[in-house]
Amino acid sequence: MTRRRHLPDDDDISAFRQALKAAGVRRIASNQADPGKPRRNDDAHHVRRQAAVEASTLTTSGRTSDGRVEAVRPSEYLEFSVADLPWRTFSQLKRGQTAWQAGLDLHGYTLEEARAELESFLRDATSQGLRCVLVVHGKAWGATADFPVLKSHTNAWLREWPGVLAFCSATELDGGTGAVYILLRKRGQ
Repeated sequence: MTRRRHLPDDDDISAFRQALKAAGVRRIASNQADPGKPRRNDDAHHVRRQAAVEASTLTTSGRTSDGRVEAVRPSEYLEFSVADLPWRTFSQLKRGQTAWQAGLDLHGYTLEEARAELESFLRDATSQGLRCVLVVHGKAWGATADFPVLKSHTNAWLREWPGVLAFCSATELDGGTGAVYILLRKRGQ
């Protein structure tokens, strides 16, 4: 069923304008609100603002730490969930029954690049309202470490990220223990 919108004719528009004029309604002179207090123009305010802008552009890290992490084995199964996540939801994620909507492959990135990419990917996925994503971290040992560096750090970073409800190693079809499914918090949750 479609509803047609009634468009007013010239007589209706004219009558409406006359009623507004008779009621004393005037056009707004300015399209800006008056907050009622003067703007701050002191030098200290500008210095603080500039320092805040510079501090935000200098930081390379987001919400995840870059400290020491617990080493995990290449074939180790990863899993994590918040305490109040329903068992059935986590069980479906572990069986690969929750369809992932976007993926990120961290192969070839340095540790700092991988962290920045992961943080950006998680922010984008959350802003798009995605529920489940896949991140491929691989199982390769680091050049200077005797454990899989990206896998170990991804495990730690995801536990710290506030929008992550759960994650677990993927099924063999999606990368096995070299990838994780991540269940994201819904916006406003």
